[in-house]
Amino acid sequence: MKWQGRSKLKKTGGRRRHSRKKRKHEMGDEPTETGLGDKKFKTVVVRGGKEKTRVMRTDEANLMIGGETERVEIQNVVENDANPNYVRRDIITKGAIIETPEGRGRVVSRPGQDGVVNAVAVDAE
Repeated sequence: MKWQGRSKLKKTGGRRRHSRKKRKHEMGDEPTETGLGDKKFKTVVVRGGKEKTRVMRTDEANLMIGGETERVEIQNVVENDANPNYVRRDIITKGAIIETPEGRGRVVSRPGQDGVVNAVAVDAE
């Protein structure tokens, strides 16, 4: 399990003494890394007993063109500022540029958090 507590090291590189053990609210999780493919979702229970739907794989996005929204097929990931390696692996994150039959779109939702891929059309360069 990932831990998101304070580092053992100071900015200067010196060691920091532990005053307590790890706490449950400091727990983290690995990134979802939503991929292209047949639809696959995962529901996780989060803090407060709420549920979060994660998109593990998908081949569809809600693309907004002008004021109209259409459900379109995702062909591939063209650009991803989060990590250049994600383009090769076809991983969709917020801010990624995706190729669709209607043109390119920038992902504005967080698929690993929101459970849906929403995109806004971008002008051809």
